Amino acid sequence: MVTHRTSLLALLALPLALIAACDKVPLLAPTGSVITLLATTASVSLNSEVTIIATVIENGQAPAATGTGTGTGTTTTTRSGGGTPVQNGTLITFTTTIGRIEPAEARTHNGQVSVKLITAGTSGTATITAYSGGASAQLSNLKIGTAAAKTVSVTTTPQSLGVSGGTTQVVASVVDEGGSPIGGVPVTFSTDKGSITPSTVTTDSNGIATATLNTTATAKITATVGALSGTATVSVNARGLTSFTASPTAASAGVPITFTVTPASGANIANVRVDFGDGQSTDLGPIGAATPVPHTYNRSGNYTATATVSGDGGSLSASVIIGALAVTLSASPSNPGVNVPVTFSVGGVGSAQVERYVFTFDDGTAPRDTTSPQTTKSFSSKGQKTIRVDVFGVGGGQIGTNTIQIDVQ
Repeated sequence: MVTHRTSLLALLALPLALIAACDKVPLLAPTGSVITLLATTASVSLNSEVTIIATVIENGQAPAATGTGTGTGTTTTTRSGGGTPVQNGTLITFTTTIGRIEPAEARTHNGQVSVKLITAGTSGTATITAYSGGASAQLSNLKIGTAAAKTVSVTTTPQSLGVSGGTTQVVASVVDEGGSPIGGVPVTFSTDKGSITPSTVTTDSNGIATATLNTTATAKITATVGALSGTATVSVNARGLTSFTASPTAASAGVPITFTVTPASGANIANVRVDFGDGQSTDLGPIGAATPVPHTYNRSGNYTATATVSGDGGSLSASVIIGALAVTLSASPSNPGVNVPVTFSVGGVGSAQVERYVFTFDDGTAPRDTTSPQTTKSFSSKGQKTIRVDVFGVGGGQIGTNTIQIDVQ
């Protein structure tokens, strides 16, 4: 009797054990099922993710076939489905040749499951495989990183620089075949003139990499991604002048200096402004050949004159050294009597352009302002007399001075 009861209990427990065992066995796609894979983008950036969708249909009808997802690579299946979605909870396992799938296993709902392909820093073409039971499918030719890049375009801001050059921002845009941006890929910049920094930049989520060019000459910039490259040119405007010289480069105050402005061959110059460095300037207007520009400095000193082309044609400079005029002052007779006329003469003026002479006497009489280098005066009392002359150049600046003493008998 005890034996009979034991056997009966064992028979009753058997279905429960079978049910428990069945709960631990994964539900797989039945024979004849078809898996179709689809990626939500045509390409994938480095260090990013993309959704992979698997659709599982049982009772597929057609023979083996190859289909293509929308711009996402090729999906290969053993059969094409024509039946109904597999039972909810059917386990699908995923693998990939690049990156990783998260989760690597997922259960269906209404015949579909979504997972993520997580890329890292490796570029290439990934093959993703999904399988369950006897069914499997592959999504091939999913391009990642530099493998996905189709076009590299380069732009600069500004596109041209002044005659002295400068800096410009360089932007490289990396997109795939469909025009979508590729992020996370390294772009290498190079230039045939000047320097570009940084030389390597990783594209952002918009597929953009930015660097800075510094150049003094027209430069060609190249941006390279893998085997692809794009180029742009930044122009530096040609100088409008070939030379700007002064002759002589050293002279006394009041002596004319001739500056010569020489335009570049074929330059279209609307105006050249010459600033002499002493507060005076002149506009030459349009010039097509070497043009002399005379100028007289009325004070001693070191001056830098500048010739500037209107627009952005650049400028050139020339320096001159101006010394005080070595003026002399003499009296005849040198020892006159009272009320005897004395002629005072100014020398050492040379080629200086003199506007006037101012003679000053210490006997209380008013100074004499004259355009002549000579003046005559008599003194009504005996004794030592001091006479000074100040020489003023054209424009009013004092260019020289001297003083003498005479003894009136």
